[in-house]
Amino acid sequence: MELPFLTGGKTRTILFRSTTAALMAFALTACNSTPRDRLTTGSVPIAGKPVEQMSAPELTRAAESVGQRYDKNPKDKSVGMTYANILRMSGKNGQALSVMQQVAIANPTDREVLAAYGKAQAAAGQLEQALGTIGRAQTPDRPDWRLKSAEGAILDQLGRSNEARARYRDALDTQPNEPSVLSNLGMSYVLTGDLRTAETYLRQASQQPGADSRVRQNLALVVGLQGRFDEAEQIARRELSPQQADANVAYLRGMLSQQNAWAKLAAKDGKALDNGTN
Repeated sequence: MELPFLTGGKTRTILFRSTTAALMAFALTACNSTPRDRLTTGSVPIAGKPVEQMSAPELTRAAESVGQRYDKNPKDKSVGMTYANILRMSGKNGQALSVMQQVAIANPTDREVLAAYGKAQAAAGQLEQALGTIGRAQTPDRPDWRLKSAEGAILDQLGRSNEARARYRDALDTQPNEPSVLSNLGMSYVLTGDLRTAETYLRQASQQPGADSRVRQNLALVVGLQGRFDEAEQIARRELSPQQADANVAYLRGMLSQQNAWAKLAAKDGKALDNGTN
């Protein structure tokens, strides 16, 4: 199913930004995660909770606490990477990049540091530089599926969908049925308006044992974009506390409320094209 409103440049830009924001948020937080440690690898535990699951007040407190430790020793790998991750989750991408620059200077050949530095560059919009940094972190003899997936997310942001999907499939060859990669692959198809294919991959992702609420949120978005709003809301509420479910549904409704705006922009773009040819 092609999105009928993906006809004009402005419309593509709106959907592209919304979708890549979701895709990159998932890809970059998952890049160095493991089932046992959902924080950035080598990070300092904070209140026993993964950074990506912290509320805004918790992130603020964590940033203050870890920031003080970073100020005492900005070259400390674990503290620096954790601090950058917290800043990025707080939306402070420029500051996160500055922190990772200092850590990378102190640890120029460390793969984990290079991977985190690449994530920070991507989050700050330095996409080409991020590709180079993550490429240096990768080793051909022992490729890291997380880095392959992160590369794919960056390539999607650059509009290079075919290359992006090749990276996701490389990652799946190493880590079959990994839900974060399947989710990224599905969202890649959203970017090109192929919602049926996107839903197929996102449903597959949501059925995997390691799937989390972000996978289901992406699935809910794609289902909603196809007009199945009740089903989308049910998906968004699954396996969550009432508070988390309400937050997910509010996000979903906010995204889907833009659908009419996208359609109006498409019509406007179409009229502009017609006027230009008359």
